[in-house]
Amino acid sequence: MSESEKEATDSKQNQQQFALQKIYVKDVSFETPKSPAVFTEEWKPDVNIELDTKGKQIAEHVHEVILGITVTVKVGGSIAYLVEIHQAGIFTLKGFPEAELGAMLGSYCPNVLFPYAREVISELVTKGGFPQFLLAPVNFDAIYREHLQKTQQATIKTEADKEAVH
Repeated sequence: MSESEKEATDSKQNQQQFALQKIYVKDVSFETPKSPAVFTEEWKPDVNIELDTKGKQIAEHVHEVILGITVTVKVGGSIAYLVEIHQAGIFTLKGFPEAELGAMLGSYCPNVLFPYAREVISELVTKGGFPQFLLAPVNFDAIYREHLQKTQQATIKTEADKEAVH
């Protein structure tokens, strides 16, 4: 093998690789604690949406990412319906520096999973007899940056507290 062929092979091995292996619903729940009475009330919903992402390495270069979404809709102070989904995916990520890997797992992968979770939530709400519910797009990049800032601030505060004790 010539030197240039070896360099080309080494370069290919060091390239970043991203592959989506599987997307699946890990957990889903739909509750309508006030039905059928809720269907007779004036529909002026109060909506609360919570997002969460988790990830874990399951093999070398292979990660499971879980996007958790909880939608709580209240009418007249009582819960009309509650939807919770854990939309998961298995992703292969190879050749990413640590900082980029964190961004891929904390932002890019949840962006891939979000449309699937949004579809499941919309279907469940409609099948539950309620008006169609469509989640607005989410800026996972901004959420990830905010998470990094909070983590950095917590680290700085912890280090400052340790220095104050000594």
